[in-house]
Amino acid sequence: MAKKSLQTIKRAPTATPSDLGGNAVRDIAGAVNALLADTFAIYMKTKNFHWHMSGPHFRDFHLLLDEQAEQIFAMTDVLAERVRKIGGTTLKSIGQIGAQQRIPDNDANFVTPEDMLAELRDDTKSFIGYLRQVHELCSEHGDSATTSIIENFIDETERRHWFLFEATRVGPASI
Repeated sequence: MAKKSLQTIKRAPTATPSDLGGNAVRDIAGAVNALLADTFAIYMKTKNFHWHMSGPHFRDFHLLLDEQAEQIFAMTDVLAERVRKIGGTTLKSIGQIGAQQRIPDNDANFVTPEDMLAELRDDTKSFIGYLRQVHELCSEHGDSATTSIIENFIDETERRHWFLFEATRVGPASI
């Protein structure tokens, strides 16, 4: 009897009950999982560029990218746990990340520091757009907790974009 009970527990579904409804859970979980895949992709690209930074501004850019990577990575657990809290399942593998990410990888053997920062700046701007799309979807479904999390992530991501924008600005600053 105890053995059968243990087998039943092992096979129990992982869906957490939610008052959002099946369609909302499906839609939000799907959108947040795509966002999670993009988060991992931009994290990995940021670390890649951090590891391969060179040039006269090495220290400043190396530290900037390390700081940004930490902020990006911190988003991953929050997003994944939010999917689980509403009753969805989340990403399980690198393969799923690769299949869902919209932020492109950069596998080049060499990228100039200027091109690294410009690419991250542009990817970060795209990521802000993805955050806004998920925010809108969550708002439509009445998921205020996820919209609140996404609002904070939009603000944090806009800050990272601002820093990358300023680091890639060429010419005199204008007021």
